[in-house]
Amino acid sequence: MIRKILVVFLLITSTTLLAQKTNSSPYSFFGIGDEFSPRTVEQSSMGGIGVAYNHYKYLNFTNPAANAYLRYTTYAFGVLNNDLTIKSDGEKQKSTTTSLRYIALGFPIGSKAGFSLGLQPVSSVGYSLKNNSFDVNGDLKAITLYEGDGGINRIYGSFGMKIFKDFSIGIELDYSFGSIENNITNQIANVSLATKYKEDNIVRGGSVTFGSQYQKILKKNLYWNAGATFKLGNDLRVTGNEYLYSLTIGANGGDVPRKTLSSKAVRGKYRMPLKSILGIGFGGFDKWYVGLEYENQDAIQVLGSLSNTNTAYRYKDSNRFSLGGYYLPRINSISSYWDRVTYRAGIRFGKTGLSVDGSGTGSNFTTINDFGISFGLGLPMKQLSNVNLGFEFGKRGTTANKLIQENYFNLRLSLSLSESWFIKRKID
Repeated sequence: MIRKILVVFLLITSTTLLAQKTNSSPYSFFGIGDEFSPRTVEQSSMGGIGVAYNHYKYLNFTNPAANAYLRYTTYAFGVLNNDLTIKSDGEKQKSTTTSLRYIALGFPIGSKAGFSLGLQPVSSVGYSLKNNSFDVNGDLKAITLYEGDGGINRIYGSFGMKIFKDFSIGIELDYSFGSIENNITNQIANVSLATKYKEDNIVRGGSVTFGSQYQKILKKNLYWNAGATFKLGNDLRVTGNEYLYSLTIGANGGDVPRKTLSSKAVRGKYRMPLKSILGIGFGGFDKWYVGLEYENQDAIQVLGSLSNTNTAYRYKDSNRFSLGGYYLPRINSISSYWDRVTYRAGIRFGKTGLSVDGSGTGSNFTTINDFGISFGLGLPMKQLSNVNLGFEFGKRGTTANKLIQENYFNLRLSLSLSESWFIKRKID
């Protein structure tokens, strides 16, 4: 009963939690914000692998075909604490944010199929940047403040089934929704009124993902598997308004609008190309696993009036390489609790697809890369449930070309509650 109450509570509050400010990265200034890949804490602790991986009690957000291997009903939710250190031109700044990363439910359908559904963030916007301009004498000439907030979430449903003994297929449908607000405030020295550009956008769109997995059982309780997913191209439609108005800044820092200088509608879309993920793995059942994964996507296209709002960035092709796995000393150990703990580790490297011009010339763009090393623990609870801890150290971006380098430490926590449904009671 406690588990059911907990799940209902999380379902009610998850929309509010996901709507909170969950990002402080300057790179969330661009496009739809800082994008997130849908992965469980268990997957993130193994370098993000998952397209070939499956498990009878853990959910898999990468490949819907993995639902075919679910044998227990599993409730799962995950939390992320992000400690971020930002470096630029010898300056350093730190910030910390905590956010709910997902809430999901998965369950088997018979012995050859499974279904899962849930709520997850797609991207987050949460930046506050200030630029001071000085004249030839070194006196402050103007202050420009860049601020943004909001993000995009998605609800999804995925289904997987075995069509042959060693081969399963799956499909996932999702719907993304959210709002993004961007502001640029400029105050010139010795001028009583400041000016502010404000853009409020609503983002909507759906997508379809197809997946497949092949798993071959070998001798001595060993197996190898392979997987692939293809997320079809889709559009994220953007509607909203942009305003330019004059204002005074109150004593408490708030805006006091004076006069609207211009106002017009914003209409456009982010065209998301086909995303493909391929992977292979090898392991021993409930003992160990090692997997290798590659992800690729062509450049996102920005269409409509959105294409004129920011010329400081471009989208390029993105990719990712991940290597990771786990080790479980002895799943049924009675003498040692730590022998029943699952130890996970992984490494990943990728190009985010974002290219930024830090010089302001519009011709000197630098690709933003991302590198991370992760490890984690799966701590068993009573029956089939687990508390999963994940730790990740990473670096994104560079200080070259007047850009920003982010060094981050991610602490992830998830609770995976597994139990059996639809079991007919036996009377002795």
